[in-house]
Amino acid sequence: MKTFSGIILRIFGWKIIGDLPNFDKSVLIFAPHTSYWDGFYGKLFLMQFDVNYKFLSKKEFFRFPLNLFFIFFGSIPVSKNKEFINEIIELFNSSKNLHIVLSPEGHLAKTDHWKKGFYYMAKGANVPIVVGYIDYKKKEMGVKSVIKDSSDINKTFKQISTLYKNVNAKYPDKFTLDKRYS
Repeated sequence: MKTFSGIILRIFGWKIIGDLPNFDKSVLIFAPHTSYWDGFYGKLFLMQFDVNYKFLSKKEFFRFPLNLFFIFFGSIPVSKNKEFINEIIELFNSSKNLHIVLSPEGHLAKTDHWKKGFYYMAKGANVPIVVGYIDYKKKEMGVKSVIKDSSDINKTFKQISTLYKNVNAKYPDKFTLDKRYS
């Protein structure tokens, strides 16, 4: 699959910048997320690395027959219930190797604030936050940074906001950094 995904990325003109850090576990945030293509390219990106990952996707997508695609895609359903964060922490605790992939924006529509669930998942499971990106203008994707110390939510969100300042979304008018921290 690594070879296949690499060929597809090259055909579409994408390049991968850097490698995923060598961690057994992480919360991998991927932004900007303004198009369904982001998930497709993100999947191809992750197939380049030998890691166990799960995408978090809206639970509404898990109705037959669409649920079959999302399960194959490597997704697990997300509810808006805050207890879901604890379920992910337990999933981390019961796994030797797991990377949870999600978009901090939470959905495709423009938003002025990002969801904080990824932060609480990483902090609760004591795993790093890997800041992944997809830049349509440069046709590249990769990892901007790794945040190992997430003890201060304000500091963490400011770091993340700074890292995404010059990243170009497929639909730039739909991408906004978290206004609370930028």
